[in-house]
Amino acid sequence: MRRRSFVRGLTATTAATGLGLTAAGHAHATGTGTAATGGHRSVPTARSRAAAWREVAVPAGEPAVLLNAVAAAGPDLAWAVGEEARSGSASGRPLARTWDGSAWQPTDVSHLAFAGSLRNVAAAPAGAAGAVAAWAVAYDRAGADHLLAWDGATWREHDFPGRGEAGTELWAVTVAPDGTVRVSGTRDGASRVLRSDDAGGTRWSWSPALPTDDGSAPSLWNVHVDGAGATWVSGGLVVARYDDGSWHVLPKLFGLRLSVTDLLPVAPDDIWLTGHDYGAGGPPGKPPGVVLRHYDGTAWSDVAAPFTVGSLGAIAPDAAGRPAVIAGWDFWDGTSAHYLRWDGTAWTSERGPVGAGGVTPLMSALAPIPGTAGFWSVGTTAQSPFPPAQARIERYG
Repeated sequence: MRRRSFVRGLTATTAATGLGLTAAGHAHATGTGTAATGGHRSVPTARSRAAAWREVAVPAGEPAVLLNAVAAAGPDLAWAVGEEARSGSASGRPLARTWDGSAWQPTDVSHLAFAGSLRNVAAAPAGAAGAVAAWAVAYDRAGADHLLAWDGATWREHDFPGRGEAGTELWAVTVAPDGTVRVSGTRDGASRVLRSDDAGGTRWSWSPALPTDDGSAPSLWNVHVDGAGATWVSGGLVVARYDDGSWHVLPKLFGLRLSVTDLLPVAPDDIWLTGHDYGAGGPPGKPPGVVLRHYDGTAWSDVAAPFTVGSLGAIAPDAAGRPAVIAGWDFWDGTSAHYLRWDGTAWTSERGPVGAGGVTPLMSALAPIPGTAGFWSVGTTAQSPFPPAQARIERYG
């Protein structure tokens, strides 16, 4: 489960560029859940007060640290990836952490020997024959990006068509139910999907170019596989499905300064997306508006969220692939993460634990924990990626 000025990093990049916004001077409640009552204020709900989100300790890195993505193979194994030693827009070094069932442990990735970040990570489903346990993609400040495979102890370089070539970019990664891998990226000046033909990642091929009205090549920050095995991507104002060698582009998204942070394709007529939009602009420091949309097979529509100013950074499914949880940043109360829970009809509020010592939890990625009803949530402890920001991990269940 990319880019944060506000860009898609609230998952792979919102944390990466920083929000740089505060709600100083505005009254707010802290440490409680909320139900929407308008654009600025909200009131606690019984459900959200009882929510079981808790902070989980994570080994420190060299500030500033931010986690871009998280994936879990089960209750006893998970991966979180990002970067450390970042300074605003200047990228730092890759950073990785591994959950061993009892604690998050540091993962030595010094052998990767490049400056940049680990952008995204995905775990193979249980029972996928011959599958690599997990995959990650990395941004290299020097040029060509990297595909990484988990070897049981750390991340190792993996070969793919275009490896080492300037202009080949890898944005996000996901693993299908059969263990085959999909990577959204850019090659030969076009947005494409890189696919493995087997679960072990021994054979790879690039898709045809994603067709766009203006011939542009949007950065595909999101890639997912739906229950039927089709690949879904989003980038810029484009959401598209790639299946059986063909592209199907959905109606263009609307928004003046829209950033899509995550995508959840349940079915071709049931697509959810999260993000934020600055609208037509405004005075310096103006916060963005929350974006939550649904596609019903015909058109996109806005969906009411329990708060309206801030951003929604990630969306995660339940075990059946249905919408379950959204992680958000609430401009009016940034003392804790503002989660949304789907009750089958509407999205309701839950709050994470209050950040101590002025921490502003900014959660950029979510992942369900297979075999449980729980979720991992990862991010950073400040709105802007400058020291002393550190990694933040929370768990539900």
